[in-house]
Amino acid sequence: MVPGSSKKKRDTEKSPVSELSDDLLVEIMSLLPYKSTCCCKCVSRRWRDLVSHPDHRKKLPQSTLAGFFFETYDITSRQVSRSRRYQSVSGNWCPRINASLSFLPKCERLDIMDSCNGLLLCRCWKSTDGKMMDYVVCNPATEKWVVVPATNWSSKLWAIRLGFDPAVSSHFHVFEFVPAFVLDEADRRRYIKVVGVYSSKAGVWTHESTGNHLVDICIFSSSVFLGGVMYLSSYNDLVIAVDMEGKCKVIRTPALRDGCGAYDISLSQGRLYLAKHGDSEVSIWALDDSSTGNWTLKNKVSHLQLFEKEYSSMHDYDVIIHPEDNAIIVLCAQLHIGGQSLTKVLSYNVESREQHFMTDLGWYCRIPYLSYVPLFSESLADAQ
Repeated sequence: MVPGSSKKKRDTEKSPVSELSDDLLVEIMSLLPYKSTCCCKCVSRRWRDLVSHPDHRKKLPQSTLAGFFFETYDITSRQVSRSRRYQSVSGNWCPRINASLSFLPKCERLDIMDSCNGLLLCRCWKSTDGKMMDYVVCNPATEKWVVVPATNWSSKLWAIRLGFDPAVSSHFHVFEFVPAFVLDEADRRRYIKVVGVYSSKAGVWTHESTGNHLVDICIFSSSVFLGGVMYLSSYNDLVIAVDMEGKCKVIRTPALRDGCGAYDISLSQGRLYLAKHGDSEVSIWALDDSSTGNWTLKNKVSHLQLFEKEYSSMHDYDVIIHPEDNAIIVLCAQLHIGGQSLTKVLSYNVESREQHFMTDLGWYCRIPYLSYVPLFSESLADAQ
């Protein structure tokens, strides 16, 4: 036998599975649990593309909202203290998540800055002086993590976001939004002057000026990473769109409201949604085209429908559109006697028009509430 001929023969033989049509493969995958579907992505490029294709979203099991990361604060002691929490809203399908993230490198303090498609962006303080720090991007489901070097401005910033799409790449991007007063202490303006972008593939930061865009991002502005673009809700009825090179453009929201606070934006079923809080209702809009800035009104829900009688007078609340279902998730703070605040999570089904209570987050919760959609595959490049 010629050396290597048996190997060539094996290579030319096709696996029976490779003969299956795409439709039949998708049908088989649809019978698997979500975690097994994630493993299918690792079999071949063809399987990965089938699982990730938008046309198969309704057939294949999808990872969905599992819970929220947030902070609570204790005002009963002499010194106000904060603690990091995670609250599940998914039942038992998602493994228990430890909010301490004890698998990460030891540091003086750890702040969770953002959550995106199963990964968390954390700021790890190395000292108590509030200056020395690194970023860490981690996957709580697999306990894998990567260190990202800080910039000269990192310790002074409040708007830092994470961009990651496992259907496209195992690499991620970190976005820093640098206001004018950080660049020049004599300039007191909050407008964003520079956007920094870190690419885990290139391993370097790049920086781009925002030019003439007068963009003011609130501290806990909601964000969405979609199609390689980071969208952030901004003051003055704007949404900012920043690509992976740091180039910035501004999209005007559909309804002006005299420059009030930022809107809530969410990613659901592959589209960007915006929730506008009115005096007596919430209106939900979908972005049709980012290049033209066209929006479509999808739903209007009254406070009475959303909160029912018990909470119908609520005004302090956050809205998240469920990533897969036609549901509106509302996180609302209910004030009690003595100024105590209890945060509740409610869900409103747009199709059935039914509201139900999901869970209590607890007393004295602190925004932001970072929604968490777990990622069970080992798709974090260069992770430890």
